[in-house]
Amino acid sequence: MRPPIILHIVIAAFIAGFLGGAMNAAHAMDTADPRPLPPAPWHEQVLMVPGDPERPAKLQVTLLLPDGPGPFPLAIMNHGSAKRRQSPKDMPRYSASFAAYYFLSRGYAVLLPMMRGFAGSEGRIQTHGCNLAGTAVEDAKDILAAAVALTDNQAIDLHRIVVAGQSFGGWNSLAFAAFNPPGVKAVINFAGGMVEGDCDRGRESLAKGAAQLGALTHIPSIWFYGDNDSLFPPATWRLMHERYTEAGGNARLVDVGTFMDDSHQLLSYTEGLAIWVPQVDAFLSEQGLPSQNLHPEYLPTPFPPASGYAAATDVDAVPYLNDKGRELYRQFLTKPLPRAFILAPHGFSGAFDQGFDPIARGLDACRKVTEGCQLYAVDNDVVWTRPTPAPAPSGFATIDNATAVPYLDGRGREGYVRYTTLHRPKAFVIAPDGGWYFSSGTFDPIARAMTGCSEKHPGCRLYAVDGDVVWVNQATN
Repeated sequence: MRPPIILHIVIAAFIAGFLGGAMNAAHAMDTADPRPLPPAPWHEQVLMVPGDPERPAKLQVTLLLPDGPGPFPLAIMNHGSAKRRQSPKDMPRYSASFAAYYFLSRGYAVLLPMMRGFAGSEGRIQTHGCNLAGTAVEDAKDILAAAVALTDNQAIDLHRIVVAGQSFGGWNSLAFAAFNPPGVKAVINFAGGMVEGDCDRGRESLAKGAAQLGALTHIPSIWFYGDNDSLFPPATWRLMHERYTEAGGNARLVDVGTFMDDSHQLLSYTEGLAIWVPQVDAFLSEQGLPSQNLHPEYLPTPFPPASGYAAATDVDAVPYLNDKGRELYRQFLTKPLPRAFILAPHGFSGAFDQGFDPIARGLDACRKVTEGCQLYAVDNDVVWTRPTPAPAPSGFATIDNATAVPYLDGRGREGYVRYTTLHRPKAFVIAPDGGWYFSSGTFDPIARAMTGCSEKHPGCRLYAVDGDVVWVNQATN
């Protein structure tokens, strides 16, 4: 599993004046946080415990505990294999992962065992060619031994255990469930499977192994796979699930569709949380296990849905910015995911990418220098919404047709022409007595323009918002 990437931040700040005037004010600040970790204690313990007694070896395990006295239900989270061309010994100890953060947020203790030969664990995994279930069963014996090592830990409730894993770890979790250990209530398989270099029948061997494990397992499980998995294509995991359930295994299959560049990395990115967290919450609740978000500080800020305000690539649509701010936004569009663009009407715009929680970091940095901080875009979506909703475009006239604007005299038409040159967000309001008013670059230009007009003129109505005419002729109402 790819670990979260180190944070990189680019910050610039600007003040946008009323009616689009620009006063530039740079706010230099260093909000970089090189740790891709949640800002909450997790009471980490790194232990060496005995593995399967039939094959003596010490295993390196990490135990994480949420705040509180316990006893906590236990989540065992099993790691994937080493990266290509990486020795298992060189694989970093498995501790920082969104899956671990999720279980901490739900009040679980989290045990993360390293398999034989991985990171600081002794020995080496013994593979069995195309007998992929046999390899996983040996790994499962080590996972069981690691759990048994917690027997005397008063902070752990071994009567409420969830076992989960990603890729190779998901396959090992299915093998662990085949032992039906007391206290294990649920299994979560994230893109589980195994690729063995000595086996040229991977799909058939995984399907056969799934049937063998399903025939032995009485513990319910939920499986997550995607359509663009780089290791296990849909034909493979669908056959695995079919054979597992036909043999008697209880497994709910969740097709996550196409996820980013590789659905095999569902657990590696903030963007995946919205996909799998609600499903896991519901599944755990069905098994009588905790699923409430008791400690939200362990998880990053959820990504809001797209608002439809504008396309993310529409640089001119971004509110409040001057030319330097627009250049910063162009740079934001080239940044790695996850990424967030933060802005405020009076003093700040910033591009924040990667790390644990770019949204929270960006909003915090903004709030240190100004008020009214807002999230404009995340990843490839604009999420910003207007404080006052805008009417739909009416088609009454094109935005640059000043002669079409009702009620205005020559001076009013000059004002309207000026309005068309201003940056968004903006609004133009007219009144039957010839009055007019416009606002640009403020927190709520629609409300401000309506208020400004109504203070001196009766019957004020919106004529244009941003680049759209919204006026509807009264005669056609």
